[in-house]
Amino acid sequence: MTGLLGSITEAWGEVRVHKARVVLSLVGVFLAVLAMTTVTALGQIAAQVQQEEAERSGGRTATIGVQAYDPVTGTVPADEWAAGVAALVSRYGLPSEAVATLSYESGLYRVPGGTQMVDTLRVSPSYGPLHRVQPVMGRWFTDADRQNLSPALVVNPDFLAMLGVSDLGSHPTVVIGGPQPVLATVVGVARWNEGYPSVYRIDASAGEGVADPTSSGAYYSPPSLELWVPGDQADAVQTAVQSDLARLLPGVDVQANRQDPENLESTIATLRLAVRGAGLVVLVLGGLGVLNIGLVTVRQRIREIGVRRSFGATSGRVFSAVVLESVVATALAGVAAVALSVAIVRNLPLERWLGGGVPLADTPGFPLPAAIEGLVAATAVGALAGLVPALIAVRVKVIDAIRF
Repeated sequence: MTGLLGSITEAWGEVRVHKARVVLSLVGVFLAVLAMTTVTALGQIAAQVQQEEAERSGGRTATIGVQAYDPVTGTVPADEWAAGVAALVSRYGLPSEAVATLSYESGLYRVPGGTQMVDTLRVSPSYGPLHRVQPVMGRWFTDADRQNLSPALVVNPDFLAMLGVSDLGSHPTVVIGGPQPVLATVVGVARWNEGYPSVYRIDASAGEGVADPTSSGAYYSPPSLELWVPGDQADAVQTAVQSDLARLLPGVDVQANRQDPENLESTIATLRLAVRGAGLVVLVLGGLGVLNIGLVTVRQRIREIGVRRSFGATSGRVFSAVVLESVVATALAGVAAVALSVAIVRNLPLERWLGGGVPLADTPGFPLPAAIEGLVAATAVGALAGLVPALIAVRVKVIDAIRF
């Protein structure tokens, strides 16, 4: 242990003496480790962005979509549908956060520019977490919103602009027309369906007449049910749910299909592997630069090595000194590069830039494996880059080195 500490101390002394040479040799390693760790961290964020974008449309892995359609009327009465869904959820003991209901309608909204027909999606509070809906202002629905007399709305920026307001500080409201007009409250703003005013509306409210969805507009889609289930059980759940709900709703055509991308996880894994491979290639290129400078440096230090050998330095001591000098230098470069990478990833809104302004629901922290890999890789590159110069230094004959 004493010999090792002595060798490390000696290597650190050489690094301090040859600061200019060391700095030049470490630029490549510093940039390589910085690129590798930053690219790996960006890859994690990019993979999360891709995953959440897919889940915003199709739901989490695995989401089963269930639709019911009466061939005669074109839809299912709201009370029959609610009773069937409740019986199904109770039978299988499904948690509330894994069950979402939704239905589309064309809602009449009285805005400053006149009454407008706006695409509206009635959803349960669980729809937001299931589809990674992340409001950019305000909040998403909660179960308490179902008890409010004023229906809660989450709108997109286009609808907010149509209301003539820029934020939710004034607690904006809007009258929903129809047979029984009601005053609704905007509680959140989320980015989706850009370019077209769109609204998420809580599926039920406590006010008179607003618990019935048909009171605010005309349906153009039958109600749907979404179930978030384990991926290995998706096929079995799909078959069982379709059969059971068809029995609970006689005369109604029931279809159950998996709607999330089935190969999403493998796609994300491939993306992360590609990012890591690119980082390793960059690191190898940096290591080649250290090796080249190390070879030149050893040739310049031939006389110094000969003098040390003449004073009794063993081949092992010379070998370890040259290798450890490279290792200590590259390790320091690795620490500095990882620190700068963390600062870049933590302080720049990369998830917003990569996600088109939509914040992530689950923002990944700086990946610890990337930092560890960067430090280990920098040290390993230093060891490999110092190996060849160290072998050359060991083979130097004392008399030839002194006469050099």
